[in-house]
Amino acid sequence: MMSLTVNSIPFRWNEKTYIMGILNVTPDSFSDGGQYNTIEKAVEQAIQMEKAGADMIDIGGESARPNHNPISPEEEINRVIPMIRAVKESVDIPISIDTYKAETAEIAIQAGAQMINDIWGARKDLEMASVATKYRVPIILMHNREHKNYINLIDEVVEDLHTSVSIVKKAGVEDEQIILDPGIGFGKTLEHNFQVMNRLDEIIAEFDYPFLLGASRKSFISKVLDIPAEKRDNATGATTCLGVVKGVNIVRVHDVERTVELTKMMDAMLFKGVANNET
Repeated sequence: MMSLTVNSIPFRWNEKTYIMGILNVTPDSFSDGGQYNTIEKAVEQAIQMEKAGADMIDIGGESARPNHNPISPEEEINRVIPMIRAVKESVDIPISIDTYKAETAEIAIQAGAQMINDIWGARKDLEMASVATKYRVPIILMHNREHKNYINLIDEVVEDLHTSVSIVKKAGVEDEQIILDPGIGFGKTLEHNFQVMNRLDEIIAEFDYPFLLGASRKSFISKVLDIPAEKRDNATGATTCLGVVKGVNIVRVHDVERTVELTKMMDAMLFKGVANNET
């Protein structure tokens, strides 16, 4: 698996687990809608996440919660671009734009974003792959579907991810710029999400690309714990630890500080990075 450098920062995938902090600048996200939808609040949160140990920040302007109301590219652009510009001036770590719209992605990159996080794996807007190629930025390809009807869940997740990879590679995206995401909470039932979590290692083994896990505060947690989204960070920690054991390279989370402690301890026990050099 090839390493990646973004904004002069190297990402060596087998040496540690990297942390992507979530910065939703939306009024209606499922767990933090409206908390960071002013420039001042967004910048403050970004600075706090960087200080806590985040390796990158993912800025999104459209909620992806179930039954959300889609917004136009114009509205999305108006939400995220001022935030990206302000955050870019305030932190040194890379900024990712969380969007499935190529128009938004391109303008976000021009404003300072250095990665694309596409919840539709370059399959919703076929111009997305061209944007990633044009600007030579990494793209996270997440598994997603319009329906939840599977014959063989794991095989079909793998097949769909291969399709996303083929789309971006055909457009000219290089292997080291590709990151995959199994899509916890998207195009899957609650039971499907548990199956994917349990068999993450099987999915990861089918590829030679880094994997991101985005299970933070997701609704499948409520099947075990009847608690609201904003109180699911302990349970999210369990998904993080399982993901690290299964082989994920990045975890996308709301609570950066807690996750830094968890992943450092998991990495040490799994003999990654410094711990490996001390044995």
